[in-house]
Amino acid sequence: MELFKLLLLVISLVAFLSAPIAALERGGKLGSKSSGLLEIDSTIFSRHLLNDSQPQIVESLSDGYMSNAALEEAISEIGQRCGHICNIYSIGKSVKGFPLLVIEISDKPGQEEAEPAFKFIGNVHGDEPVGREVLVRLANWLCNNYMKDPLATLIVNNVHLHILPSMNPDGFDMRRRGNANNVDLNRDFPDQFYPLNDGLTQRQPETKAIIKWVEGRQFTASASLHGGALVANYPWDGAQDGSSRKEYFACPDDKTFRYMASVYSRSHYNMSLSKEFEGGIVNGALWYPIYGGMQDWNYINGGCFELTLEISDEKWPKADELPTLFEYNRISMLNLVASLVKAGIHGRIFASNNGGPLPASVMIKGSDYGVNASRIFGDFHRMLAPHESYEVAASMSGFKSKTTKIFLEDKAVNLDFVLDPEENQEQFNRFDHNKSGFLSMYLDYFPIIFLISVLFLCFLLKRKAIFKFLKQRQPQAQKSPTLAV
Repeated sequence: MELFKLLLLVISLVAFLSAPIAALERGGKLGSKSSGLLEIDSTIFSRHLLNDSQPQIVESLSDGYMSNAALEEAISEIGQRCGHICNIYSIGKSVKGFPLLVIEISDKPGQEEAEPAFKFIGNVHGDEPVGREVLVRLANWLCNNYMKDPLATLIVNNVHLHILPSMNPDGFDMRRRGNANNVDLNRDFPDQFYPLNDGLTQRQPETKAIIKWVEGRQFTASASLHGGALVANYPWDGAQDGSSRKEYFACPDDKTFRYMASVYSRSHYNMSLSKEFEGGIVNGALWYPIYGGMQDWNYINGGCFELTLEISDEKWPKADELPTLFEYNRISMLNLVASLVKAGIHGRIFASNNGGPLPASVMIKGSDYGVNASRIFGDFHRMLAPHESYEVAASMSGFKSKTTKIFLEDKAVNLDFVLDPEENQEQFNRFDHNKSGFLSMYLDYFPIIFLISVLFLCFLLKRKAIFKFLKQRQPQAQKSPTLAV
């Protein structure tokens, strides 16, 4: 009997240790969150996915929403009608090959400028389509109101806005949360608190496209649009111990994220009036922890301050509610993008020896997450909460770092840095400059040097010919007569 109890205890222990790690999922109405699982396989790390536990979207509910083909046509139409401020491009394809199309809006679309960049991403979850509809309406509104509305004009002239209406077109088409491989894309990113995600080789093409997109551009801030709640969510999304325990876990830029979330919430029709979330904002780990989320990855790896915006209590509301939902969120979206110009610090970094721009790093004391200046213009843009003092440092290999203190009020601060080369670097630059100067001078005078060389060679050849001719014309000497003996 004792042996039997011991055997049961061992079996229970093994079952407990091999149980999958549950991560609560966002979705559904408030208070009705489904769960997704991450499981450790005995041979390889793999993702264990549950079928979506949410009710299947009935076809009648889809009436009035754009199909994927209609979405592509709408994006193309915006590009044609608003080509003076729009650039349409693709960052990749979904599992089923649907293009992930982006609408770039700027007074100089498709060109590099010393301006901050913002991105909106909609339809991360296939069964949360409000974002894709709202974002297409936002692009149309900006196009129609440029040079008419002050806020629209400010954004177009001073920000590069990138809008990806649908990150998960396959999930939308299949009326489910995950993509065509049934993967929750908002659990598919590398995670600082959950190394298991870093070892996954089967990362989804939609996730890879976002990662490549962020790594290839310098986004200052961004937001993804979801449905099923009404709140602005900010990092961290998980806890350091990787647990599912709900508790506030602040990132180093907590004040800045709270400020950004409040900009959205207070501009919204009723988000800030929430009885569940104070001020209509919430720390992700306090709401419920997730791992592999997109917003934390953006902040850590891209220096991009991202929010997760839940913009509709219903995941899939009736289509006739979409115009109202857009109006409820329009000013919030515009104010959030405009905050890139109205808040934070902006500047450029130059080298003192030649005045050239430097892609230096800008760090804030107390935060491990900095931003890099661009290689072309040396410009940087860093979100910061107002009414705070900051110590800002600019540094780059081969140059002496510089630090300054500022107090940020209600307006953005322009802050330029001029970095001095280190002594050994300065000597190298001087030698390199001298070498470059000699080479430049040689190239400038090359035609003259070449002509003189040719003339000198001709002179030598001609001289040799004349000498040979004179030698041939000289009379031969008479032979001495032989004397008879």
